[in-house]
Amino acid sequence: MSKIKMPKGNVSIDMTPMVDMAFLLVTFFILTTQFRPDEPVQVSTPSSTSVSTPPDHGKVIITIASDGRLFFDLDNQNFRRSLIQKMGEDFNITFSPDEITAFATGSSTGVPMGGMKNYLSMSAEDRKKIEQPGIPVDTSQNLSNELGVWLVNARLAGNNPIILIKGDSKSNYPAVKNVFKTLADRKVSKFGLITADEAAPVEAKK
Repeated sequence: MSKIKMPKGNVSIDMTPMVDMAFLLVTFFILTTQFRPDEPVQVSTPSSTSVSTPPDHGKVIITIASDGRLFFDLDNQNFRRSLIQKMGEDFNITFSPDEITAFATGSSTGVPMGGMKNYLSMSAEDRKKIEQPGIPVDTSQNLSNELGVWLVNARLAGNNPIILIKGDSKSNYPAVKNVFKTLADRKVSKFGLITADEAAPVEAKK
């Protein structure tokens, strides 16, 4: 008895739905992703073999530039809105809604509170041209230690965020010492250091 051979046909797959789905996903990510401005200062952090990973959200970053200037950052736009309003209350400064939004959507700040309102009233392009002098920190006089005020208000606005220090490998010792002393004065006993990755040392063969 002869076998019946089934005719072979070419398999055709309609890729249109997959292409449509890919474009929908790309559109979704473009519309929902929020890009932050560039940081006002670049630092070269020292290397470390630590493998601890900081959280993606809920953190304060104190940046120490190579020239000793200090910059302060709190993630989450809602936290930043609350933070700048609390700072305004402490320094008797009233910020407009546009100025609050400018701070909330910005990056780390190194502007003394005396010039903060004027800084936030500038356009985004003009703010990029400003060389920020750094946050004042004088551990000998608490009234002029604005870093301490930023810390207190950030802990209130950000619901006790994790404190991280990002220092340049060439930062001078007095600047680092002032940051540590400010943390101690504000009862901050737990904080982390942001470092660059370094391969762990290889154990010598016996």
